[in-house]
Amino acid sequence: MKKILCLLLTAQLLAAAPAFAWGKKKSDIVVPQNFPKKYTAEYIEQITPEYKEVGKDFVFYVALDMLKGTNGDFSRRAILGNNLSQRPVKISFKDLGTINQDYASFDALGWKKGKNLYIFINPRHQDAPPGALAALLAHEALHQDEYNSLAEETYAWTMEASVWCEILNAYPESGNDNMHPLVRRENTLKKLFEKGNYTNKYIKKTVQSNRGYKNLPATSPGFEDL
Repeated sequence: MKKILCLLLTAQLLAAAPAFAWGKKKSDIVVPQNFPKKYTAEYIEQITPEYKEVGKDFVFYVALDMLKGTNGDFSRRAILGNNLSQRPVKISFKDLGTINQDYASFDALGWKKGKNLYIFINPRHQDAPPGALAALLAHEALHQDEYNSLAEETYAWTMEASVWCEILNAYPESGNDNMHPLVRRENTLKKLFEKGNYTNKYIKKTVQSNRGYKNLPATSPGFEDL
């Protein structure tokens, strides 16, 4: 497998609860309290056919659905198959340390195997608000090949921050759990985005100073402007 994303490095984060798997009937769906009120069992059952090809966890269906109408709708469509592979991106929670111990503290990791794209998310985020996962997926979906760069990371981090701002405007309850590690990550990016007057000014500086990116080239295909 080729590593296409080894980036989402954060501080020490907290452990999380088990993943939520979807059932065929709404009676099988237990909706966590941190889901927006809109996403009832009936509503999740209704949107399942649109999203079920990406994975088995209905929290991803909700996260992707929350991207509608945001800057992250491009990413939503990319995950559904409008990407370089022309296939749905498979998303799952996975202990990243089982791939390589160096990845154990990452928030997420993208892989390309053959013609298929995957997004693996650290299990500590299994109980994250779906809005925070939506912002993370908006970032991840921009990485669609084995090439990466500072320009690509800058764009992806800026997209993530922008989407998180939009999510909070539409679903303010998404930010209620400000102690959750993924919410803390998103709030940090939001502050950098706002500090730069909603530009990538400070996000770019953060990316360029990240030791995890020290070997990345300045640009990559599709991301030629740093």
